[in-house]
Amino acid sequence: MRRKLLLLLETGLVLAGLALGASAWKLNSALEQPLNLTQEQLLDVPAGSTPGGTFNRMEANGVLKDAFWLRLYWRFNMEGQPLHSGEYRMTPGMTARGLIGVWQRGEVVQYSLTLVEGWTFRQVRAALAKHDKLEQTLNGLSDSEVMEKLGHGGVFPEGRFFPDTYRFVRGMSDAELLEKAYSRLDEVLAKEWNKRSADVPYTEPYQALIMASLVEKETGVPQERGQIAGVFVRRMQVGMLLQTDPTVIYGLGERYNGKLTRALLKEATPYNTYVISGLPPTPISMVGREAIHAALNPVPGSSLYFVARGDGSHVFSDDLDAHNNAVREFQLKRRADYRSSPAPAGSPAASEFPESTPVVSPGTAPAAVPQESPEEPSQEAPQVNPEVPPQAPVETPVEPEPKSPQ
Repeated sequence: MRRKLLLLLETGLVLAGLALGASAWKLNSALEQPLNLTQEQLLDVPAGSTPGGTFNRMEANGVLKDAFWLRLYWRFNMEGQPLHSGEYRMTPGMTARGLIGVWQRGEVVQYSLTLVEGWTFRQVRAALAKHDKLEQTLNGLSDSEVMEKLGHGGVFPEGRFFPDTYRFVRGMSDAELLEKAYSRLDEVLAKEWNKRSADVPYTEPYQALIMASLVEKETGVPQERGQIAGVFVRRMQVGMLLQTDPTVIYGLGERYNGKLTRALLKEATPYNTYVISGLPPTPISMVGREAIHAALNPVPGSSLYFVARGDGSHVFSDDLDAHNNAVREFQLKRRADYRSSPAPAGSPAASEFPESTPVVSPGTAPAAVPQESPEEPSQEAPQVNPEVPPQAPVETPVEPEPKSPQ
């Protein structure tokens, strides 16, 4: 009986060893198997997915075999290791072990979306809606409803998001990306506010943000931002109107068809700085850090006017006579390659205004603006939120209007 027991025990140990060896071999074979791919593929792992469920799905799709053994490997070797949601890149020749390593390291595929300086909130929403890797949760919502969804109800959205390149993984929502941009703007504005010049005429950071949006829309030349801000600040300090065309265009909304006439410059809107005194009620675009810094640290000087040269830069003038001379030289006698923003290296520039429409800079008298401009393609204009209350014109002394050049 004892011999039989020993024999059975020996046999059991041998069988157990064989089974263990077979299991180890099977497990190793499962781990080292190449994924059944002929070209690169992306594996989508939705939020809440488990490794076991993902292995089963891949086996059902014919990408791998022996999902049972792979589940066991994960369970006994990576207990508690989360599987991050997103997309994982699978390439021909990659093994199951290699894929598990990618999962362990959380190497999800990242995408990017760039929000550009000078964009309006309308353009931001259009860019978000076009990106098919973002979960779309804002479609059909009004601007005010979007802000409520972000937890910022009652905040006007224009200019409240920071232009930058944002990286995200599949499954992130458009609202989550917007919240990142909103928080980033608050962070940058707060830091720049703490470094502001002592004599800037703002009582709160939001006013500086409004000014920064005017600077952002008026020049694409970095070294001019401080000078442009200086002109606007000095005008506010002496009681002059800001008279900047981008505010007029913003106030017109969808009515803007690519040209400004004298009548439009005189039309009262909450944003027409040829009519209202001081700053418009809200920003008119997104702004970068450089524009915010310029608004809070304007360059000292005596210039009160500027006009576009046609190469993206401006001529600054201290008095109206010098300014009108510059208008006659650079606006009424335009060069063939005139543009209101500098040309990017190696490619044509997209001007802030259509090339054939004169750009009227602050202080340019309406007489220098043609009654009708030649027809040109319409420029998309921002949609003005009707919730912004109209701002009544304020009686402010305005410099005499010069006679039209002959």
